Amino acid sequence: MFSFPSKSVLLLGTLLLPAVGLQAQRTPAGPAAVEQRVTALLGQMTLEEKVGQLVQYSGRELTGPASNRKTDLLNSIRSGQVGSMLNVKGVADTRAIQAEALKSRLHIPLLFALDVIHGYQTVFPVPLGEAASWDLKAIRLSAHIAAKEAAASGIHWTFAPMVDVGRDARWGRVMEGAGEDTYLGSQIAKARVLGFQGEKLGATDAVMACAKHFAAYGAAIAGRDYNAVDMSEQQLWETYLPPFKAAADAGAATFMNSFNTLNGVPATASSHLQRDILKGQWNYQGFVVSDWGSIREMVPWGYAPTVADAAQKAITAGNDMDMENDAYGPHLAQLVQSGQVPVALVDDAVRRVLRKKFELGLFDDPYKFSDAKRERNVLRDPQHLVAARDVARKSMVLLKNENRLLPLGQQRTIAVIGPLGKSKRDLAGGWTVIADTAHIVSAFEGVTQRAGKKVRLLYAKGCEITGNSRAGFAQAVETAKAADVVVLCVGESWDMSGEAKSRADIHLPGVQEELFQALKATGKPIVAVVMGGRPLIFNTMADQADAILYAWFPGSEGGHALADVLFGDYNPSGKLPSSFPRSVGQLPLSYQHYNTGRPVTKPTDTRYKSAYIDELNTPRYAFGHGLSYTTFRYADLKLSQPTMLPSETVQVQFTLTNTGPVAGEEVVQLYLRDLVSSVVRPVKELKDFRKVMLKPGQSQTISFTINQDKLAFYNSQLQWAAEPGDFQLMLGSASDDIRLESKLVLAP
Repeated sequence: MFSFPSKSVLLLGTLLLPAVGLQAQRTPAGPAAVEQRVTALLGQMTLEEKVGQLVQYSGRELTGPASNRKTDLLNSIRSGQVGSMLNVKGVADTRAIQAEALKSRLHIPLLFALDVIHGYQTVFPVPLGEAASWDLKAIRLSAHIAAKEAAASGIHWTFAPMVDVGRDARWGRVMEGAGEDTYLGSQIAKARVLGFQGEKLGATDAVMACAKHFAAYGAAIAGRDYNAVDMSEQQLWETYLPPFKAAADAGAATFMNSFNTLNGVPATASSHLQRDILKGQWNYQGFVVSDWGSIREMVPWGYAPTVADAAQKAITAGNDMDMENDAYGPHLAQLVQSGQVPVALVDDAVRRVLRKKFELGLFDDPYKFSDAKRERNVLRDPQHLVAARDVARKSMVLLKNENRLLPLGQQRTIAVIGPLGKSKRDLAGGWTVIADTAHIVSAFEGVTQRAGKKVRLLYAKGCEITGNSRAGFAQAVETAKAADVVVLCVGESWDMSGEAKSRADIHLPGVQEELFQALKATGKPIVAVVMGGRPLIFNTMADQADAILYAWFPGSEGGHALADVLFGDYNPSGKLPSSFPRSVGQLPLSYQHYNTGRPVTKPTDTRYKSAYIDELNTPRYAFGHGLSYTTFRYADLKLSQPTMLPSETVQVQFTLTNTGPVAGEEVVQLYLRDLVSSVVRPVKELKDFRKVMLKPGQSQTISFTINQDKLAFYNSQLQWAAEPGDFQLMLGSASDDIRLESKLVLAP
């Protein structure tokens, strides 16, 4: 690790701010003033310095052993040849490396970026788990706390949220997103951007957000990471672009392009995506960063003969910053000098980067995010763990609860069994930053603390997450026999979901379902707690377990949150953001399927229909599914009018009643179907939802507004329009649990 600059060097770096930076301290920081300062600074820059602002490198080498790479990188920073660093974290390192950047001729500060995906020090549930809460305030709070901790540690920019729609659970990165639905994903994209950034850039409890991966990465063929994508423009606009538009409208400071090709063109080289749509039709003013190495990957794709040619294609297409590619740094200046790249393209990209540095206030104070006292105070804030516990329990989904086994009550002896029973690291999931996983609360610890001294707790591991050893089965069975109830903790390991974690087989790994069968044979009631970062297949357990709670990877307070749900201190309210398949052969899978010309009308009616001969079409657990410890009645559906003109709105109203014994939250889901249109429409589409808390016996009138936009779609000419005709309106507790229906007519 290189030695930190002395206080005198740090002071000198501050005094050497360029005139434009000093002026920034005295001038109101409105948009016009920012543009004036950007223009003034841009006019002082050489071509090489401009290119430097578009270069981002990883800082691992800077904080590791001495190497030529480290020396070269430090020299590049000191000469203004680097605009941003990733993987540098903590006040000490960010402050020291920022001081190196301020030795450059124009003293332009660096941007420090990091993959803060679901928490910095405090780990929240993985994003797909958070999406299961359907609680936008909780999701926004999670992003805000992550940003607050990261910003206190010198970070300016996170590579989140991932807003890719994912309908293939084989793709490991479904863990990072919000699931299969465009509408829900768009609402969560907005919540996460606002959580990370706050209302305005520059606050020291916020960081720049980055909407990724632009675009259609979630549709990678066969669910295989980095693979190609092939789809119609209508499908692109209707399903995969809306969450990105929502992120842009929410003010996302940056976008990241994706590794995939889209219809034969690498996304990093797609002018259609980056210039025509993002910067053109959407008038996006932030900047676009490549994903790690995606520029040079055009060469193995067979799209560019050399890295230099790839750099030319990327900047021309609208990619502004080059992340760890060694493409812009070595080649972009020469491409401009040779006339292959207009300098205006470089100036536009640099302007976008500098604008964000000014908006963050880095020219006023390059060290404003590197405050050791704030770092200590923020990272010790006990309220962050309180929030993590609350978000974790809201994310858990009760899939099954036969004979009301849950919540646990009079049991005197509880056996916690399974490879994830005492695990800590796995509960954090992938993409952890500085979390001390030793302090993560395990399932066993959470249950033990909540159960108290009157309940006897037993434990047996039973088996590993992977592998074929059944050596622990006998002990697990004997442990189960001695208990009143078994809490079986199974699932994936933390490193089985995420980037580069595609799986051809998403069944519960190893011999875990065999362990379940051995325990089931004891006759003891079994609560299966499943942890993972994606929808998993566990058909035997789904059929035979008494209760199933899907806990995802729940984060720092996972064990406490789990105990809250198991013992009824929190009534589960989570709903699935993704369909859970019965078989890998069903993937990709979504409730938003088309009816086809030969639809299956009942399970036994499959001959010459759009069906499998060896599996049902339906998922094991449908999108929106999730049980409660109470029950809800939907009644008295009313529409303010049965027919509407395009300029009108219709109010949909019904009564929701808690008909059970305890208070609980219900996620009311509104679906619509366009029955006949110029383009075949899905059998249903989520158009709105509401999460409602009711006490036992309490009723509430719930209202939704239907306007023309909710009835619109992209037609064959890619026009967003609603066509006159009949619409089916559906209200329910899940996509396959519709409670109320009506017809709505859109008049010409």
